[in-house]
Amino acid sequence: MIEGTESLRNIAFVAHGGSGKTSLAEVMLFNTGVVNRLGRVEDGNTVMDFEPEELKRNISLSSGFHQFPWKSHTVNLIDTPGDQNFFSDTKSCMQAADGAVVVIDAVDSVKVQTEQAWEFAEEFNLPCVIFINKLDRERSDFFKTFKDAGETFDPKPIIIQLPIGKEADFKGVIDLISFKAYIYDAKGKATEVDIPAELQDQATEEREALIENVVESDDELLERYLEGESLTDDDIKSALRKGTISRSFVPVLCGSATKNIGIDLIQDFIVNCMPSPIDRGAWILTDAAGENEVECHPDPDAPFAAFVFKTVADPFAGRLSIFRVVSGSLGADGTFFNINKDAKERFNQLLRLAGKEQKPEKSAGPGAIVAVAKLKETTTGDSLFADDRKVRFRCAEPLPSLISFAVEPKTKQDEDKVFTSLSKLMEEDISLKLTRNAETKQILLSGLGQIHIEVAVEKLKRKFNVEVQLNTPKIPYKETIKKKIRVQGKHKKQTGGHGQFGDCWVQLEPLPRGKGFEFVDKIVGGAIPRQYIPAVEKGIIESSQKGVLVGFPCIDFRATLDFGSYHAVDSSEMAFKIAGSLAFRKAAAEANPVLLEPIMDVSITTPDEYMGDIMGDLNSRRGRVLGMDSKGKNQVINAQVPMSEFLTYAPDLRSMTGGRGLFTMEFSRYDEVPAQTSQKLIEEINKNKK
Repeated sequence: MIEGTESLRNIAFVAHGGSGKTSLAEVMLFNTGVVNRLGRVEDGNTVMDFEPEELKRNISLSSGFHQFPWKSHTVNLIDTPGDQNFFSDTKSCMQAADGAVVVIDAVDSVKVQTEQAWEFAEEFNLPCVIFINKLDRERSDFFKTFKDAGETFDPKPIIIQLPIGKEADFKGVIDLISFKAYIYDAKGKATEVDIPAELQDQATEEREALIENVVESDDELLERYLEGESLTDDDIKSALRKGTISRSFVPVLCGSATKNIGIDLIQDFIVNCMPSPIDRGAWILTDAAGENEVECHPDPDAPFAAFVFKTVADPFAGRLSIFRVVSGSLGADGTFFNINKDAKERFNQLLRLAGKEQKPEKSAGPGAIVAVAKLKETTTGDSLFADDRKVRFRCAEPLPSLISFAVEPKTKQDEDKVFTSLSKLMEEDISLKLTRNAETKQILLSGLGQIHIEVAVEKLKRKFNVEVQLNTPKIPYKETIKKKIRVQGKHKKQTGGHGQFGDCWVQLEPLPRGKGFEFVDKIVGGAIPRQYIPAVEKGIIESSQKGVLVGFPCIDFRATLDFGSYHAVDSSEMAFKIAGSLAFRKAAAEANPVLLEPIMDVSITTPDEYMGDIMGDLNSRRGRVLGMDSKGKNQVINAQVPMSEFLTYAPDLRSMTGGRGLFTMEFSRYDEVPAQTSQKLIEEINKNKK
């Protein structure tokens, strides 16, 4: 066994934004001597947040990595973003961890991003510990926060520490396992004291509850306990570790990151009770089809296997690929095989991430989180092996995009660089999507929110010196007809020499929504020669792409060609194509043409108290509520809403719910625009055209 694998802890700090994850990481690095000054988020001098966009907004926009030594162990910290705009990065990086510290603000209690992080932990089967933070703040409440966590999360949270003092008087914690109290000075140094007399009864009661909870994870211990045998502290610690790793329960600790209270105790808990890469056990690999599961064990003597969970794009250093080693070992340089890209990759330096710095590493074994630079083919989600073994890791899918903006270069010089620069950013942030809408002819940049897109644009300028402006996307409206009509399309032109002659009778009729275009040939008796019939169809199709109302494509109709005439000399494919086009425009204009708009299926997750506001807002957006479901403490509203009314919903929902609402959106169908709205829309579009 490579030395250190059992004493390694890969821990992700997760929570809603503003709960204190970065402050907790900073104080741990400071306490263990990794950094010589304590950084503060408010001052913009933290080790974990260093990107200019993060310092500008005082929030984590991307996961930060660092390590600290503690009691003969090495702890790899992954400080993840808590803002919903950047939560796809949280999900991606959590899969590289072996456990999670869920930080909850004792003032604001459990918030929606904390719940989503908990769902990710369930998805990846990560053992969790809850740290109730900010107990020194006004209106902080340990027991209310614990109660909320118990009502929201499963498996059940259990108390293993109690706070001493409240709000400004918060000064220490009681450890229920050792049954000792600790008071902290201004520098975060703990002094062991007797449990305060006023808390003695409560501490005794909570310790009994703790013992009852932890022994349930160990059958032998439970039997001894039920027989009345006295349990030692070591018995309780052993059961606590076993139950935490098996996710039988979730221990709850408390403190204050900014006041450095209780931080040494959560560091103890991480090394004593959270899993090592060995404890995590085998990872499941599949073949390219997602079948035939294979186990990959954290064995240093097995062939090398790893997966890339994050990429950093740097215009100077090149692409930095960050990966988790699952089995085998890697030297300071060498080669490996990328199964996803079917390519052999060479690297000449192995790196360890420490905030914004990258430090050389001599080797990496199971559980190591390391990086290499300038791989040619490798991107996020790729599986790396010592050989071509035709299996791969299951990597997390990015969260679905919620908002899109049309991207336009500010200068002619930037036109060529926009695509390549955005492509590099998308390697770094896989939740960004770049598409071209053929109908509106716009380049669309999609992400998880307005701030997400704005940050991408800021990075584009800073990293690649490319400036773009963001515009509201044009809606890809369409047109259709509502009435059956039969018309003649005749093209006759006489010039010197051969003339042009094409004559066709076409019947247009509406089709059910989603059926597209259908062409029916009912010509009999050679009224139109066979070689000219495809030209009529082509004329109808081309003309239908510009509609008759305001120029949007016409869909969901059938065109039946049933009669016509031709001229032996003057008829041609071009003449019949023009005749078909004339027939369409004439028939569509008389067949009650209407405007269609895209309708989206929307699912909105919100706490109960915002339901009324959201329902009223949906009505104002011409939304139709289809139903409601409960999800923990939240309600899920399922609705259908026109796309035009939902382009700016991400910031609007955030404003309505104080950042506690979430939504997903996907295309459903096209539907007719109501007459009143349609008339205003047509006038507006025509006005803009002029």
